[in-house]
Amino acid sequence: MRATREGYGVGIQEVARKNENVVALAADLAGSTQAIKIANVDPKRFFQVGIAELNMVDLAAGMAACGKIPFASTFAMFGTGRAWEAFRNSVAYPKLNVKLACTHSGLSVGEDGASHQSLEDIALTRVIPNVTVVVPCDFESARIATHKAVEIDGPVYLRLGRPKLPDIYQPEAKYEIGKGNVLREGVDVAIIACGPLVSMALDAADMLGKEGIAATVVDMHTIKPLDTDLLDQLAETCGCFVTAEEHNVIGGLGSAVAEHLAQSTPCPVRMVGTKDTFGESGKPDDLWKKYNLTPEAVRDAAREVTEAK
Repeated sequence: MRATREGYGVGIQEVARKNENVVALAADLAGSTQAIKIANVDPKRFFQVGIAELNMVDLAAGMAACGKIPFASTFAMFGTGRAWEAFRNSVAYPKLNVKLACTHSGLSVGEDGASHQSLEDIALTRVIPNVTVVVPCDFESARIATHKAVEIDGPVYLRLGRPKLPDIYQPEAKYEIGKGNVLREGVDVAIIACGPLVSMALDAADMLGKEGIAATVVDMHTIKPLDTDLLDQLAETCGCFVTAEEHNVIGGLGSAVAEHLAQSTPCPVRMVGTKDTFGESGKPDDLWKKYNLTPEAVRDAAREVTEAK
């Protein structure tokens, strides 16, 4: 078990070795975000700007305008919250090649509490034109996603986390931005998950299988652009959906899935995520349990939605 932020730390070293234009910026939290790891490749390509997130994003925009590929890193709350205007106007509006790689997203920041637990960042970034939004679910997918981000000519939001998560992907796994990965196939319900909830969705599928319910499990790592072709296929084969995310159900993965299905193939959807609330201080496992982000919650939602179709 390893954290997605660790996968990013390894990934940024690998892409920096391959491409001399890759640089990294940090807003004081270089160690926590793993952005400092690029200094192992070339210290001159790491820039510490201090507690100045807006300044960091604007600096990254300037670097991108000069041909660099900057990865700007801080906690998700500050990168998508405090620096939102700079990311929108200085990066996304001119479609500059900046990668906003933010760690410590979701409830699993733990004891840092509600002020640091970003449960709105997917909504805040996916609403901005020109922005690609990617949410890896384990170490390897975060490492691969860092490589894929470099291949995209334009703004990317890479959502990363603090806790160690079960390993799901192998180093050479197929991982295409904008295409969900089907991790398990079933015909009764489609569970669409991202981030820490992917491993929980797989556990829920095991539970459902013992009850005679065959679930498809999809790692929908790219929230934008969403894999609508896959959703349409699953609407035909499964007929109902559960979405699962460590984010507010308003504006996140669940909203994105429901928005598409409402216009394409209307069918029952249940959403597992935080319910329009702030978090609180506590151990990640305790918080996931309290806010119903568990395999059992995914299982129960799947039971309910299969009865509704």
